[in-house]
Amino acid sequence: MTTATFTRSYLHGLDAERFDLGAYLAQFDPRLLGNAEGRRTLTRLDPLLFALVYVRHHLRDSEGVITFGDAHLDWCRAARPWVRPVGGPSEERDAYIAPRNMGKSTWWFLILPMWAAAHGHVRFAAAFASSAGQAETHLGSFKREIDTNELLRQDFPDLCTPARRPSGANVADTQSMYVAKSGFVFAARGIDSSNLGMKVGEQRPDLILCDDIEPDESSYSADQASKRRTTLIDSILPLNVYARVVISGTVTMPGSIVHQLTKHARGVETAEWISEEGFRAHYTPPIVQRDDGTERSVWPAKWPLAYLKSIEHTRSFAKNMSNDPMGADGDLWVPEDFRYPGEEGPDPITHMMLSIDPAVTAKKGSDYTGLAVVSWSAQTRRCTVHAALAVKVPPGVHMRERVLALLDEWPQIGLILLEINQGQDVWQSVFHHMPVKVKTVNQSEPKFVRAEGVLNHYQRGRVIHARRLVELEQQMCAFPKAPHDDMVDAVGSAIRRFIPNKAREISKASSASYL
Repeated sequence: MTTATFTRSYLHGLDAERFDLGAYLAQFDPRLLGNAEGRRTLTRLDPLLFALVYVRHHLRDSEGVITFGDAHLDWCRAARPWVRPVGGPSEERDAYIAPRNMGKSTWWFLILPMWAAAHGHVRFAAAFASSAGQAETHLGSFKREIDTNELLRQDFPDLCTPARRPSGANVADTQSMYVAKSGFVFAARGIDSSNLGMKVGEQRPDLILCDDIEPDESSYSADQASKRRTTLIDSILPLNVYARVVISGTVTMPGSIVHQLTKHARGVETAEWISEEGFRAHYTPPIVQRDDGTERSVWPAKWPLAYLKSIEHTRSFAKNMSNDPMGADGDLWVPEDFRYPGEEGPDPITHMMLSIDPAVTAKKGSDYTGLAVVSWSAQTRRCTVHAALAVKVPPGVHMRERVLALLDEWPQIGLILLEINQGQDVWQSVFHHMPVKVKTVNQSEPKFVRAEGVLNHYQRGRVIHARRLVELEQQMCAFPKAPHDDMVDAVGSAIRRFIPNKAREISKASSASYL
């Protein structure tokens, strides 16, 4: 077995828990690692070995110990195909979402581009961050390495020497661009900079890196996220449709670019732009479930499982570790407002309804249709939200089929509650002859006022969720600043139907009059 083959088989499928650094290094002949030609040969196809040989100091913790998390091994495996050219336009576009402080910038802005540049796998890397200063800081780290790393300078002198003009001046060795004697180019920009037409000579970027391209939630909004997505699609990706594209980051806000990619990776929902642009998304959770159902940390040496479990209930963990934002910028709900069934189990169901907040069209820019399954228990005098989802399907046969499927899934549903503030004729043609009664409702109160009333029921313990309903809870915590509020409206309509405004009238909801 050759060294390269052994390296591939050893790393294949390994996670941080099973990876043995000593066993990995033991496969390599120390005599080869002792000379430049041997090091170049061994690291050419192996970014992990390159990192350990040339930039080991970036991998050590405060005590000088080198450890890895699942994502680090995954990223090394993901970079190995860079040795081959891209086969066609828009074929190699990936997003990697991982917990904050996982080392994304170190790997994607420094180690992996440096490995690819040293061995000629990449000729022009264009790197983008949320701001120009942030991107230039990353390039500065790259340049400091090639200026001061003696072993790297010894083995890859052409990478570590700036290209020069006949006059003797550097071609480019600035805060925002470096051109090496080898021909490698590294350009760093803020994502909102002017980037169209970026090239050096006839070279265009063959590697586009986007790391943390969104600011934190306090300085970001849904409108800004939409504009940034437009910049990515209309300005960054067209730099070279044959380039490899990597987006790495952590979610900063519900509905943000990285949040949409996270939902795609987790199979929750795929935004149209993700499909249209051909992105694959890869999600790394902070707590990994083993095949036997037990749990482990994604990076045991840095975050022991006991520590992760101790903070698992916090908003910070959800947002910064699980990439599961709860909308810190919302005005009403907070995570503490959500309750779930206790040890006594779920509430007995007296009545159940399907509430629909419809969108009139399924065009790209239209809202989603919100659907919610909500029940009322006369015994506990409270509502249970069993399911909530948002769909974008035309108001026709596809919507009808979706609703019928929900009725099959929840046979206790006795009513469809349909908001008809717009498109009344359209929806009457869709929901004719349904197997349960259809009740229409026109909302006259402002949306925010209705939501305040529903929140009051949550805070008084009159509403529970059957389980954690991630998408709904994110939308509620971000309301009214989230990009969409369709599930909030659908759930709210059902709760307001079951629980009248006056508390003394609650008992009336136990009768069949709700139909």
